[in-house]
Amino acid sequence: MAKAGERKLQILQTLAEMLEAPQAEKITTAALAARLGVSEAALYRHFASKAQMYEGLIEFIETTLFGLINRIGADEAAGAESVLAMAKVLLAFAEKNRGMCRVLTGEVLVNENPRLQARVNQLLDRIEVSLKQAVRIAAGRGGLAADLDAGAAANLVLAWVQGRWQQFVKSGFARVPTEQLVAQWGLLARAFSASTPGSPGPSSA
Repeated sequence: MAKAGERKLQILQTLAEMLEAPQAEKITTAALAARLGVSEAALYRHFASKAQMYEGLIEFIETTLFGLINRIGADEAAGAESVLAMAKVLLAFAEKNRGMCRVLTGEVLVNENPRLQARVNQLLDRIEVSLKQAVRIAAGRGGLAADLDAGAAANLVLAWVQGRWQQFVKSGFARVPTEQLVAQWGLLARAFSASTPGSPGPSSA
């Protein structure tokens, strides 16, 4: 018999797999229980509600993403590359974990407990703060324009990432998030490296 921790993990893994269906209908606890070959009562021995199951997925996303983002942020030698590295992490994670991507876009949370979307929003806010910090550091080292608005730049990068996530989900996972990554990042990087009108450009010294 599986231990409680192992059973909880199995439930979350199965839920994530069910979310990977491109046009999946709303997942019910009955369908999840049937997929696992157990009763609904067995699910509720490990989770108080379906919302709690989704919270388990969100916690996994948060732990995984920030483990990678914090590692990138700790690289003192990185400049503008750290911003790109964070964007790559966000896009690659969604590409590899299609069910999790549907959670990040909020698509599967529409008819669920509102606190779940609020939790995802908090996660996205934290990501934006990390991007903002990376932009500030890069600008301070001359990798980006010194007069760059770090908040606006971070928000633009996150909006771009979220747009790629949305296209991935809406295309039935056909348009992968990392598609055209190099070309699109090149466009963003050029914009970030340009000085604003009427202000001096970055020093070449």
